[in-house]
This record gives sequence, C-alpha cells and structure tokens, in this order.
Amino acid sequence: MGRYLAKMMFNININEENQSSQFDEQTRIIEAKSSEEAFIKARSLGRKEEEVFLNKENKSVRWKFIDVIDLFHLEQAKDGDQLYSLTHEKEDAKTFINYIRHKSMVVQSKSLTFV
Repeated sequence: MGRYLAKMMFNININEENQSSQFDEQTRIIEAKSSEEAFIKARSLGRKEEEVFLNKENKSVRWKFIDVIDLFHLEQAKDGDQLYSLTHEKEDAKTFINYIRHKSMVVQSKSLTFV
C-alpha cells in the first residue's frame, strides 16, 4: 500500500446571479496500491463530498467536485522535493509578508517546541 497526495478542485456557487464562482483546491492523502487506484479513490472521495446546503443568509450553496488535478506518489519523493507551488501577486507586499509571518507563528505555537 502506497501513499499519494491528490490535488482536487471543487466549485462553490451561491445562488446569486451576479456572484462570481469560487474554487476550492484541496490536497488530500490517499492510500492505494497504485496510482490508478489512488486516482479513482480521490475522484470517488470528491464526488461523495458534493453537497448543497443553506448558508446563514438562507442562500443555497452548492459544492460541486470538478476533478482530480494532480497526483503525487509520496514514496518516490525525496527530502526537499517540491510538491506544490503557487505564486501570489499582491499590491501590498508588506501586509502580505506580515500575514505569512503571523501564520507561521500560529503553526509554531500549535506544533513546535522551540517557540
């Protein structure tokens, strides 16, 4: 049994005509015997998580699974390998850097002993 990281994409729509669509990209760990099995398992998981519900404003929210967009076999990964990259473009770099440093401090305070 191997471990895989599956990147999955969902579309989130709120019943408003003028609202733009939101997309939620999720990275999940999948245990499977092969990459084919991992892909099928991830796709099945995504479909099971589709739902429609009413939000606090009583508007219909629909989570629709689009598909698996990437699959990484973790046993083949080496220390320091890059698995994911996302480039952010921000008008206010200083605020974004402060936000990232704050998030890092939260991670440290929850899980590390050298804080």
